[in-house]
Amino acid sequence: MTVAQNTQAAMVSGFVESLQEPRTPYISPKRFSKALGVQVTNLADLTGVHRNTLRNPASERLQSRMREMIKAITAAATLTGDISKAIYWYRNEPIAEYDHKTAAELVAEGHFEAVLSYLRDLENSARG
Repeated sequence: MTVAQNTQAAMVSGFVESLQEPRTPYISPKRFSKALGVQVTNLADLTGVHRNTLRNPASERLQSRMREMIKAITAAATLTGDISKAIYWYRNEPIAEYDHKTAAELVAEGHFEAVLSYLRDLENSARG
């Protein structure tokens, strides 16, 4: 690994670790919503789960959707070199190829693979 790759890996690892529910193997909805800059109740919309599901961090559906979101954000972070920029992109940048929806909207609608495919295309274009 190059120095840049090590730095990116450390950045991603630190971000993911910061989201852990204390003393559990789960992603914390509260910590994740704070990282995204949204209210916990809005996280329900972004994950496509009922707001009451957020009270049960062990919910497999909730954990699965949050993992998808994190994968998309960390994939974007490898392109931008910055978690904050990746989160901004994820939540705000419309993707023309997908009816100008944001990555967050696409993932909430169940199109996680489309977002990853788009990011792979961007990465491949950047490499030439």
